Amino acid sequence: MDIKLYEGLVLLALNDEKGTTEGYYIEYTAAAAILSELLLSQRIKVNPDNKDKVDVLDDSPTGDPIMDEALQKITGKKKPDTLKNWVMALGQIKNLKHKIAEQLVADGIIKADEKKVLWIFTQKIYPEVNPEPETHLKREMRRLVLDKPLEIHPKIALMVALAKSAHLLNQVFSKDELKQHKERIEQISKGEELGEITADVIEGVQAAVMVAVMMPAMMAAVTASTTSCTTTTTSC
Repeated sequence: MDIKLYEGLVLLALNDEKGTTEGYYIEYTAAAAILSELLLSQRIKVNPDNKDKVDVLDDSPTGDPIMDEALQKITGKKKPDTLKNWVMALGQIKNLKHKIAEQLVADGIIKADEKKVLWIFTQKIYPEVNPEPETHLKREMRRLVLDKPLEIHPKIALMVALAKSAHLLNQVFSKDELKQHKERIEQISKGEELGEITADVIEGVQAAVMVAVMMPAMMAAVTASTTSCTTTTTSC
């Protein structure tokens, strides 16, 4: 898998023709994907002896602007923070989806364009120009779930887990396939198909993905709480 996990996620989220984003809380799932890449490349690790705080193992440039920005933020913090907090923090990087999209533009996979909304506002869109990377990604994801191969690319398993958390599996599988292979998808999402990766990295990646899965509920709770405060006279 040549493209990064977060690039694959954004590719799945982008409507091929319209160039608009689908799915839920893509930023936070993308943040989990970025952290997963840093864990896999052994740039960071989760320290189980320090309340699961993230430690930096190697802060040298990766050559990837998105990963380097994330790594700089993690390195620059005076006190180590938890993986959960880093998913939330990186998910709030300004224009994160657009930064990832621009990398895909630079690679000639999508193109940057604009469209008018209500004849007043301008919206950035990213139609696909080279479908091969996404086609290959979907083909491998389908093979993993439907064919149950003996040899599994760990990143493809992670893509299934990330796509599930962002509600993007319907871009890869039909409703019937999702229903029929629900148990298999759950198995993959729990990290049971990541045998080639060391146990500590699996745990870190699983934790990052789990936070991304929880984000919709967490954000909904915050929104509900804020709404409640603004519609009552009691202080919050």
